[in-house]
Amino acid sequence: MNINFKTLLHTFKSKIPNILLTNLYFITFAFFLCTFFYFLALWHHYPSTTVISAAGYSTTTSQPSTSSICFHHNNNSAITTPSLDFTATHHLPDPPLKTARVSHLPPCEPSLYEYTPCEDQKRSLRFSRKKLIYRERHCPLPEETLRCRIPAPFGYRLPLRWPESRDGAWYANVPHKELTVEKKNQNWVRFNGNRFRFPGGGTMFPRGANAYVDDIGKLINLKDGSIRTAIDTGCGVASWGAYLLSRNILTVSVAPRDTHEAQVQFALERGVPALIGILASIRLPYPSRAFDMAHCSRCLIPWGQDDGIYLTEVDRLLRPGGYWILSGPPINWQKHWKGWERTRESLNDEQDAIENVAKSLCWKKLVQKGDLAIWQKPTNHMHCKVKRKIFKTRPFCEEAQDPDMAWYTKLDTCLTPLPDVNNVKEVAGGEISKWPKRLTSIPPRISGESLKGITPEMFKENTELWKKRESYYKTLDSQLAETGRYRNLLDMNSYLGGFAAALVDDPVWVMNIVPVEAEINTLGVIYERGLIGTYQNWCEAMSTYPRTYDFIHGDSVFSLYQHRCSMENILLEMDRILRPQGSVILRDNVDVLTKVKSIADEMQWDAKIRDHEEGPYQKEKILVAVKQYWTAPPTEQN
Repeated sequence: MNINFKTLLHTFKSKIPNILLTNLYFITFAFFLCTFFYFLALWHHYPSTTVISAAGYSTTTSQPSTSSICFHHNNNSAITTPSLDFTATHHLPDPPLKTARVSHLPPCEPSLYEYTPCEDQKRSLRFSRKKLIYRERHCPLPEETLRCRIPAPFGYRLPLRWPESRDGAWYANVPHKELTVEKKNQNWVRFNGNRFRFPGGGTMFPRGANAYVDDIGKLINLKDGSIRTAIDTGCGVASWGAYLLSRNILTVSVAPRDTHEAQVQFALERGVPALIGILASIRLPYPSRAFDMAHCSRCLIPWGQDDGIYLTEVDRLLRPGGYWILSGPPINWQKHWKGWERTRESLNDEQDAIENVAKSLCWKKLVQKGDLAIWQKPTNHMHCKVKRKIFKTRPFCEEAQDPDMAWYTKLDTCLTPLPDVNNVKEVAGGEISKWPKRLTSIPPRISGESLKGITPEMFKENTELWKKRESYYKTLDSQLAETGRYRNLLDMNSYLGGFAAALVDDPVWVMNIVPVEAEINTLGVIYERGLIGTYQNWCEAMSTYPRTYDFIHGDSVFSLYQHRCSMENILLEMDRILRPQGSVILRDNVDVLTKVKSIADEMQWDAKIRDHEEGPYQKEKILVAVKQYWTAPPTEQN
């Protein structure tokens, strides 16, 4: 063992000089190569003159210009140190406020400033005029969809603040004078200087809408909170709904886009809830048992025709015990028949037809006084079912038909059955608390367990959650926090209406949307809380004019639609219905919001992604955006 170790040690020592010598040769050779290639490169790239442009910081071998700094390297010249100016010499000005930035989502043609895709008048001419089908929703095909941003008309201004807006609007925002001429004697709207005035007149209320509402209040109680939600069919400029707001009654005003140009747009400029809509061949987009009161003032709907199909739809919409109010032909025809240019016989037959339809719906006529007639829907159908067995009149709809389904659902003449009750005094579907208690009381659809998966405890938690979220939103958006800055609000995915409920003390109203793709149809709950809303498929345009809303809120909207339709199309629709300088708050997964922001930047929105109210470690984030002010360019007429 000792011999082997000594032998190995001797061998290693004998090899040391050879290793050192080899390394020395390698180092020397490497140094020579590096030096050679260094001088070769230096010779190859050695310029006679180098020009450094002060503007572009680029190098070139051309002769210097008067705007360049030159260095000449030779044996006879000294190297001088230049004085470089690093300030920008070319400035690209910011786009003017009244001009839209050009991108792959450019502004549309100025003539499209009132474009409503699903109620486009040119497209409507393709459809049948029977039962006014051509005035219903008819959305463009995918290849017809515009991929541009709808401009505001030149001179557009922020609307007057509520309550001043109830009585006035800027002419530049709705540049239509047709109604000031056509309805001049009825005092709907007046034109004065650069604005419209709304005196509150109407065809059947010459003393004004306020006096007309007072007349109704003498016949039914409008003050005790039992009436909170209402619908006005054929609303005109929505003066009836406007004056009910001071009585804590929230009205959905509905009218078609027809020869009365922009009547719904006038309503929205006034800060009154309104939607484009018509009773024709499909249900109105609201759930059953939604409204405490329905109204028609000379709305020209043929209530007694076609087996009373339109009045049957009103019955579906009314809550048990709700009221239907009719003024205008044929009510009080004995006094007005000459002015209406109708015969006594035709008006009498029309009234008889309406009375018969009302009886077939089991309605009770409460009163007819002057130009007003009021019917009341029964609180349950116990007596009505007995009558059906005896008289074999209007049948009940089959149980398989969902009374709350109202998105492109065909109208029917069958009677929508109310939920069963145990005795004749019980209110079908559950009794609703009076306003304002009904806002926070457990809605009957939840307490009655008709909505699977939603418990009273979940409802209470949701209400408290949105109080917290609404408070946080106001720290992110100063315009939302400013009392009176906003009036018309939209919630794109409302669930139980918690966002709207949290804002109930602010001078705003919220149109609550329950997407037709939502897992649970909760719009009935929203109405039971005393709030208003509608159904919507966000792959299509909304039935409203451009620049309808001051503020848009969306909770997980893009997660809901990410595999259904284009995110870009939804954002373009939001841009269409949002006012210039209006705000948007979206909450969603951070990955989704990042994509949303990239499109929002293209749409001339100022957008930022902020932390969740629970802190930065939540994957859900909040996008806050403001639409910049820009309009169509001026025309020769402007």
